[in-house]
Amino acid sequence: MGRVAAALVDIDGVLTVSWKPLPGAVEAMAQLRERGLPVALVTNTTSRTRASIARTLSEAGLPVRLDDVLTAPAVTAAYLAEHYPGARCLLVNSGEIGEDLPGVTLIGAGQGSDANDDADVVVIGGAGPEFDYAALNRAFAHVQRGARLVAMLRSLYWRTDQGLQLDTGAFLLGLERASGVEAEVVGKPAEAFFATALDHLGVTASQALMIGDDIETDVLAAQRSGMTGVLVRTGKYRPEAVENADGTPDHVLDSFADLPALLERLSGQA
Repeated sequence: MGRVAAALVDIDGVLTVSWKPLPGAVEAMAQLRERGLPVALVTNTTSRTRASIARTLSEAGLPVRLDDVLTAPAVTAAYLAEHYPGARCLLVNSGEIGEDLPGVTLIGAGQGSDANDDADVVVIGGAGPEFDYAALNRAFAHVQRGARLVAMLRSLYWRTDQGLQLDTGAFLLGLERASGVEAEVVGKPAEAFFATALDHLGVTASQALMIGDDIETDVLAAQRSGMTGVLVRTGKYRPEAVENADGTPDHVLDSFADLPALLERLSGQA
């Protein structure tokens, strides 16, 4: 690649685990700021709003601003506005993210809502306790009646301080199989998500690095979009996942703390 002009950085498993900074992450991010390198924090996290994420990271010592954070819900709102303007949407998600879904008409939210309200689109967010039988069966019923199926992500699992936890993909696969409808995925690894981040940073794919802990969703998907992929051995990283992957990362680092050194090597090769 040529000169590195920007970095896309996953949050969970790369900068933090359960919102606590990983060793060396604060210092490494500060070094990126000192270099003047534009950074976009690209995350499929759907349990918090952009403002909440930026505030939490800043309070943890990471030099992060609201404008740095790009979430799957924010991209989903733009996608729905473009492809399904005015649609009535049933949201299945763990966490309150309405603030990041401006202009989206939500129906049937919560256990006490009218399950008979017809939805034009079923929107699947991040998994959690809300992904119970009733919620998934309600989503299934709407899709059977013709609602489109849009998912913010399809990751199978994610890492917390309690270990690996099931994520949306584990439930989405069953919903797709049962309904015979394939979801339109908006967050990573969708190419549109990466394109939005690159536009936000004002760089081309060939000028950007993508740093993530998920070999498929973060790294190989970014490489297919023309970016340089950097896999870190933290978060959800598992050697067997790398061995079984459909491709090879451009670079592998022990952690995000090693990124400044990689940037130095790459700048020397430019």
